[in-house]
Amino acid sequence: MNSAVNSSVSSPISKEDLSIRLLVVDDEQSIRKLCVTVGEALGFVCLEAESGESALALLEEQPVHMILSDMVMPRMSGLEFLERVKKLLPRTEVALMTGHGSIETAVQAMKLGAYDYITKPFSPLEELRLFLRRMADKIRLVEENEFLRQRMDSETAVHGIVGSSAKIQEVLRMVSRLKDTRTPVLIYGESGTGKELVARAIHFRGAFASRPFVAVDCGSLVPTLIESELFGYEKGAFTGALKSKQGLFQAADGGTIFLDEVGELPLELQAKLLRVLQEKEVRPVGSNQRVKVDVRVIAATNRDLETAYKTGSFRKDLYFRLNVVAVHVPALRDRRSDTPQLVHWFLDRYAPGSELHVSSAAMKALMQYDWPGNVRELENCVERAVALGNGRVIDLGDLPPAIASCTSATASSAAASSHAPGLSSIHPSVQTAAHLAVPHGAMHAAVPHVTVPHVAAPHVASPHVERAGVLDPDLAATSAAPAPPPTTDLEDLERATIQRVFEQVKGDKALAGRMLGISRATLYRKLKRYNIIAGSSDSSIPTLQ
Repeated sequence: MNSAVNSSVSSPISKEDLSIRLLVVDDEQSIRKLCVTVGEALGFVCLEAESGESALALLEEQPVHMILSDMVMPRMSGLEFLERVKKLLPRTEVALMTGHGSIETAVQAMKLGAYDYITKPFSPLEELRLFLRRMADKIRLVEENEFLRQRMDSETAVHGIVGSSAKIQEVLRMVSRLKDTRTPVLIYGESGTGKELVARAIHFRGAFASRPFVAVDCGSLVPTLIESELFGYEKGAFTGALKSKQGLFQAADGGTIFLDEVGELPLELQAKLLRVLQEKEVRPVGSNQRVKVDVRVIAATNRDLETAYKTGSFRKDLYFRLNVVAVHVPALRDRRSDTPQLVHWFLDRYAPGSELHVSSAAMKALMQYDWPGNVRELENCVERAVALGNGRVIDLGDLPPAIASCTSATASSAAASSHAPGLSSIHPSVQTAAHLAVPHGAMHAAVPHVTVPHVAAPHVASPHVERAGVLDPDLAATSAAPAPPPTTDLEDLERATIQRVFEQVKGDKALAGRMLGISRATLYRKLKRYNIIAGSSDSSIPTLQ
């Protein structure tokens, strides 16, 4: 042979991905060719090397499933080669060939992790064929078990929440208790914590997994169309109703309807929703007939509904109807120990199959950051780091400046808050908002980063006051009166933030909504509330540095 390492076949990539890969290592070319012939007859993709050194060099570039190596070779023995392979590729099966088989050699090889050994010459040849087939069967069994485990982990991550902290385990215990019931559930948590994941876990892990799951974002529905979307409508009920349409409650019949941001529903619709929950029937718009529905209702909110019903902005009877069982999803800053697990989960999602890892300095910064946007913000951060990094390691320089410098920012914020009047009465989620980190996505590189200095704010009634990093006055207690509530410092801060982002994107509402982490409908409401128009400026708006 002209080269130390030679591939005996030229297989397409797709075939190599699906087939067992076998490496034959022997200093005798005739033995290599014989083993390769048998391996190819069994459907393996075969590689060969004439020494342990050349085989290790090949394995650095092309990992294999199984290795058949000679025991006695020049420069590096089979046992030494076995030991090196197990350090490099622990899951690769290695079998040894020897013409001088002995019990002592076999015991030593098995201690080092060998699959088995076979004696030369192979007589009959069927012995080698059966030996290789048994090795391949073991590998396929191990891979199948690994696949099933990964699929189970994947389903857990998709329909549940990644994490092992005590607070997340308590959420999962609640999911386990609720999955087979029809009990209404109210899920509390800040924006970005994964409330919909909890709702999906309750549905898809239980006896109703095969039935419909319909998710409704109450905050994004146009007020004039909410009733027709939820309850359906008859042909001719209004202009444009050319045919009858089934509502979302009817679509979820027999399964689960998930009402996200249920606190955003207007009062008149809350009364109709209450009747649906009590009577288990809906009346489509324009119809005199009522339709029976059997749905489990899971609602979610980032507002304090108890305070809301006391101030009249949410119906008390509806609150108690929804709040049969309450589940609180903790903020990411309250379960920092889950951050590394979440980071690696997102790395597997956005850089699958890569050896990308996070430096200790970057991980420390990720652990110390307060994550006002919670898990959603962390996901955006990891996706950004993967896109902008070097493909090998994520370091501090690959993180957004606000996160990379969070250690010093946290220290300075703590010092400032200890002297700021009135801060002791504010919920910690407001106190930790020392700066506003705009969610980082693909557009981050093209749009300047926006930060908001730490400010002393008045007391806020609601314990859930953040929406993807933007302080949301709508989450505070509001009055049912038509007149707008008086402006607060938090509202000035939010108005200034929206104004700055709106100017940076030159009036692009879709981009502004994505940067602020809010829906387009919510953005429209806030633009109208604060009378913000493209290109407008107001000297009374607090300056953002």
